Amino acid sequence: MDVAHCYLDGNADAVEFCPHDSYHHVLAASTYTLQEGGNPSRRGSISLFSVDAAKDSLDLLYNVETSGVFDIKWSPPGGSANPFLAQADADGYVTIHSCCNGIEGAYLKNITSERISNSMCLYLEWNPSATSLTVGLSDGSVSILSFVESKLEIQEEWKAHDFEVWTTTFDTHHPNLVYTGSDDCKLNCWDLRDSPSRRRVFQDSKTHKMGVCCIQKSPHDPNTLVTGSYDECLRVWDLRSISKPVEETSIGLGGGVWRVKHHPYVPGLVLAACMHNGFATVSVKSGEAAVLETYKKHDSLAYGADWQKGEARRPEPVVATCSFYDKLLRVWRPGKDTLVAVL
Repeated sequence: MDVAHCYLDGNADAVEFCPHDSYHHVLAASTYTLQEGGNPSRRGSISLFSVDAAKDSLDLLYNVETSGVFDIKWSPPGGSANPFLAQADADGYVTIHSCCNGIEGAYLKNITSERISNSMCLYLEWNPSATSLTVGLSDGSVSILSFVESKLEIQEEWKAHDFEVWTTTFDTHHPNLVYTGSDDCKLNCWDLRDSPSRRRVFQDSKTHKMGVCCIQKSPHDPNTLVTGSYDECLRVWDLRSISKPVEETSIGLGGGVWRVKHHPYVPGLVLAACMHNGFATVSVKSGEAAVLETYKKHDSLAYGADWQKGEARRPEPVVATCSFYDKLLRVWRPGKDTLVAVL
């Protein structure tokens, strides 16, 4: 099951495998560390690793110090020759890095950085064409940024929630729709074609018993949306009723569900970071959800999780996970029964 592990230089909070061809081996990991005292500061870093699961290797390629990082996301493939890595940080900036190949392997080149807000940038996600991003802010606002000709510009911003916006994402099948989730326990959907005052398509304020931490649209089914919450439940939503999604499935995972990731090629296979209860792979099929496997080899808050891309040619999926206070990054393979259970 275990491929390799290492310790980062700060509290680990996000891991992301690159989805671009020729870069599937590249894994990005970020950190956020609060330096307390008379003059507190939030520092962080981004590291790039080369992962070769066949050789059980995890090699550091590049590291850069930054402001405290809350989230990182690779641009979708197809938009440019080189991948872009977007960074949301505690100083209110969104930064775009280009991933380049050097003599020593992949490295990051800073392309642009834009101060989005006096509040903290907590989460970001690209649209499918890699021409804009949606950003969740600590004051309850959401920003839509354009990224054209290597420049970031704020297109618009509106007050979307009462408290921190922990998660926001474009609908990959309908990019004019944006989903947001917040500490106010609300799941919202917004239509960017309307003015902010008329933009909200629907709001669910009763289902999540605590804050909404993560939202991800299924890449395989245009009618399926998955959410995670501090209330320890992973929920699967049926979006065919656009005025109000129908809650289809709910499963308790025994820890706040901080991140969810659909497998890039296998429909119905979901990876979840469950904060106080490690990591889990979950099967979501025919309106039912079931835990296939749990992974508890981290000794701290389970925060970052991702599938390695380019796995269509691999016999077994590969996963990267990270935990916060112990600064631990692990690469591992789910058990063989996990993949069999959803095929």
